[in-house]
Amino acid sequence: MKNWKLAAGLLLSVALPGAAMATDLEVTHWWTSGGEAAAVAELAKAFDATGNHWVDGAIAGSGDTARPIMISRITGGDPMGATQFNHGRQAEELVASGLLRNLDDVAAKEKWAEVINPPSLLEGCTLDGHIYCVPVNIHAWQWLWLSNKAFADAGVPVPTNWNELVAAAPALQKAGIQPLAVGAQGWQQNGLFNNLVLALGGKDLYLKFYKDKDAEAVKSADAGKIFTALADARSMTKGANVQDWNQATNMVITGKAGAQSMGDWAQGEFAVAGQVAGTDYTCLPGLGMPDAYITTGGDSFYFPTLSDPEKSAAQEVLASTMLSPATQVAFNLKKGSMPVRGDVDLSTANDCMKKGLEILKAGNVIQSADELISPDTTTQLNDLVTQFFADETITPEKLQADFAEVISKAD
Repeated sequence: MKNWKLAAGLLLSVALPGAAMATDLEVTHWWTSGGEAAAVAELAKAFDATGNHWVDGAIAGSGDTARPIMISRITGGDPMGATQFNHGRQAEELVASGLLRNLDDVAAKEKWAEVINPPSLLEGCTLDGHIYCVPVNIHAWQWLWLSNKAFADAGVPVPTNWNELVAAAPALQKAGIQPLAVGAQGWQQNGLFNNLVLALGGKDLYLKFYKDKDAEAVKSADAGKIFTALADARSMTKGANVQDWNQATNMVITGKAGAQSMGDWAQGEFAVAGQVAGTDYTCLPGLGMPDAYITTGGDSFYFPTLSDPEKSAAQEVLASTMLSPATQVAFNLKKGSMPVRGDVDLSTANDCMKKGLEILKAGNVIQSADELISPDTTTQLNDLVTQFFADETITPEKLQADFAEVISKAD
């Protein structure tokens, strides 16, 4: 049970800066690019304002690099105060092992169920009736980011959808411009594939893949066009030599690449570079295809079980701070993501974020693949797509068959 005397003492320390009950709390995450660092600084500033101190535990690299380190620390008896994971099933085993604390008290007190939108975000934090995380944003993967300069230099109009990008690729290549920038990492390449499934195949086919785990749907002729589109993407990335997603984004920012399909966190990089949506770059939700949908991907923070009662009390303060209206606005405007609260003022959002908010408002939202399949299945699919990008002898038909085999055994 929560120590209410300690909690009261902590609240007193918030009101009286410098009071003895304030404490340091290490927070681990993988937000290290320019835009991400600016966003995480907003979380740190808000927590420090409570009289406590955010000890930054940034881990360089992607989530694929950081998560094993975070999990190893928690299971090895060296837990941090809080740690980032993506929305979905990445922390299930830690919860089942009793290594993460629940946030039921603060969630009930602050009525999270009434303010978090869509409700599936809080459902994704809930296991066996208990809430184990605080969702901090909604990151939509389904975006196409386009360099207006690159297309002007190539002498072709800025595309309005994926198909027009494919058609413009020869002109870009002739001008010495990379048509499509994708980092050579499985999560980026498979993320692009998932975007193509939803944009070209539609909501129903996407859900057959990842919710129903329907291998026959993966083998279908309708699905075949998705794998063919991924082959087009492979051709458009030929010759690129980048690893990290923000390096690929920088190619678009500098006009060295025409486009990147990446989540809305890319907005943070455009903002740091001083670029203006609609003027310097174009953003197309749903890859510009009709009936654009976004997935409820994004980030949540989990809180390991700690023996120190002061730090345990500070964990609840951090959870509350992350979901406060002011922090939600400040953080998400810098991150490029959408807030999880449906009751905050985002009148200062840029054109791209407003497009995402309109889609969210219309209810064109479905769960992300991370929420529907296990981390093990995700890793297998990432590996398949990485091999496809690395080896041009692998045909779309071969990838389709291998993909269906993994989905047939998915959990």
